[in-house]
Amino acid sequence: MKRETNEGAILSIRGSVVDARFQAGHLPAIGNVLTTGDDGRVRIEVMVQLNAEIVRGISLMPTQGLARGATITDTGHPFMIPVGKELLGRVFNVFGEPIDNLEFHGSGESRSLQGVPVPITEQSTVSEIFETGIKAVDVLCPLERGGKAGLFGGAGVGKTVLLTEMIHNMVGHHHGISIFCGVGERCREGEELYREMKEAGVLPNTVMVFGQMNEPPGARYRVGHTGLTMAEYFRDEERQDVFLLIDNIFRFIQAGQEVSGLMGLLPSRLGYQPTLASDLAALEERICNTTSGAITSIQAVYVPADDFTDPSATHTFSHLTASIVLSRKRASEGFYPAIDLLQSGSKMLMPNIAGERHYRIAQDIRKNLTIYEELKDIIAMLGINELSREDQRTVYRARRLERFFTQPFHVTEQFIGKAGVTVALQDALEGCERILNDEFADVPESSLYMIGAIDEALKPKEEAA
Repeated sequence: MKRETNEGAILSIRGSVVDARFQAGHLPAIGNVLTTGDDGRVRIEVMVQLNAEIVRGISLMPTQGLARGATITDTGHPFMIPVGKELLGRVFNVFGEPIDNLEFHGSGESRSLQGVPVPITEQSTVSEIFETGIKAVDVLCPLERGGKAGLFGGAGVGKTVLLTEMIHNMVGHHHGISIFCGVGERCREGEELYREMKEAGVLPNTVMVFGQMNEPPGARYRVGHTGLTMAEYFRDEERQDVFLLIDNIFRFIQAGQEVSGLMGLLPSRLGYQPTLASDLAALEERICNTTSGAITSIQAVYVPADDFTDPSATHTFSHLTASIVLSRKRASEGFYPAIDLLQSGSKMLMPNIAGERHYRIAQDIRKNLTIYEELKDIIAMLGINELSREDQRTVYRARRLERFFTQPFHVTEQFIGKAGVTVALQDALEGCERILNDEFADVPESSLYMIGAIDEALKPKEEAA
């Protein structure tokens, strides 16, 4: 039986906020999609029911051309996002519509944008380390399978290269799917990333979703949920591990702040929305691992004015299990990936999860690097020969460790002329342990730079012999 169309009339339009009146008893539910404008092109999400006849919604599209009294139709359902294997290798907007100018033949299957988190009873209770094949990450700030990691760094320090390499390794070693979600992304950044992923050969196993900077706040606020809905399909139906990249989680909070202001809610501390904690949790709590698969997420985090006490930063940190900090200083010294080895950390680095050996090696590395950091000023002023023998050995160890944590990436082969390598966690730990035991005290520091496993450092010596 055909459902009767539920039509109302627009009462007012203020920017992205649209109020509409419907007949009593036919009020659209919160979350429903309303359509209006030419051919129903403008889509509005119901946010509040003001009374028995009036609803208030946020438009996910520009509202130019709408007028008071215009007809508005209730679709009777929330936003539905297309899902399926046909999404792979494509670029979509917040509605799940392709924006890469290629034909799209979907399976016709779709899911609601407003998914609910997996109940705790159905989540996997085993804490597992998610290996990335990148030495510095796996040893000092291991990611959790089904966990959330924050990626901190300014422009030009290698965020995109690191993310692209992780996607490459995800495809090659975990045989999983990667979903890149650009929240408030500049079109230049999105286009560059698309091209880089295509050249690196990782696009066929990747889905890209963008809510661009010039789009209304409603679209930027919902684009993270669109990416998550697609990720949940691959986890639940295809039973695959999904690697979800969100850039940038702060812009999601910022879009929520704009939506909250437009809705007339009283601002909370520092002008943020009063529902900041629940808005962020509604997104973050859907990222988890189940017995069938896992969604592992890396989120680029912008910290406003480097103030780590800012509400957006403190609420984001509470959801993260690992922090990867990129350092401009290390990038300028030629250490790539430019991960700050002392600032980065992970909750997974505990003896009962990572293992006693991994934990002990990581602590020894931190100890050596910390002492080296403290001695740098003395070395700069007086020279290394003025240090005690023990301190000299510590400095030599730390310098070798720093170089061992550099690594040629598969996605940068055409730029640096070196074949990329993926290093297993056990090989990385063995290398660190041998350096800490002074086995490589006689090997030049340069031999440890841009290598994979530790034995590669001995090859030039063997060839010379």
